[in-house]
Amino acid sequence: MRERNTRIYRLAHWPIWIWVFFLAPGPLTFKLFAHGFGSGNLAWLGLVLIGTGIAAVRGKLPGSEPRPYILRFDEDKPNPLYRRVCYTFAWNAVLSFALLNMAGLVIATSTGVWTLKPIYNYAYFPLCLLILLLGAVGRLPRVGRSTRGEGTERRYFYGSVWAVTVAQTLLLLLWKLLPETRAMSLVKLLAFVAALLLMGVLAYEGKLPRTRPILPGESMVAD
Repeated sequence: MRERNTRIYRLAHWPIWIWVFFLAPGPLTFKLFAHGFGSGNLAWLGLVLIGTGIAAVRGKLPGSEPRPYILRFDEDKPNPLYRRVCYTFAWNAVLSFALLNMAGLVIATSTGVWTLKPIYNYAYFPLCLLILLLGAVGRLPRVGRSTRGEGTERRYFYGSVWAVTVAQTLLLLLWKLLPETRAMSLVKLLAFVAALLLMGVLAYEGKLPRTRPILPGESMVAD
């Protein structure tokens, strides 16, 4: 069983949380992908680097702890506040952008008009607030008051991360390569949904990293 996290292991987790919190202001992130890196993105990135850097040094980011917090899956331990906050914002990064982009694709396919900018301007923060509220009351995987469900909930989390990351990357490529026509919007929508479904099936079958079934009491060394 791993007793300590190496410095490389701890450092490798820092960029993950930089990305999670950098994505938090959705309309600003939309401008980044639509128009490139701006002064607002730079200022926000600086704040995120400082905040997450301090938290990482103090071992207050998941994966940056001096030693693993969870030693056995399904162990009933209090879930620290920093883990609950970090995973709540991670769920926001996973869910909000995928749902809003899906809505934009459906509208573009139905009407032939792209409305992503107003969707992000008006719908992102209400959706983000809903996800944060669900996290605050422990209704999202990995953000409950106890770590008892970690063995199962980690599969939901990493499976969602894999699915959304692959689908969003594919969508970004298609968005850059294909014209903004009604027919091409349908192609993008079908490709996006297909990528989500394919990665979801692979995650369900435990074929992706950190998505395999976990037995109660299994040691973290087997992760």
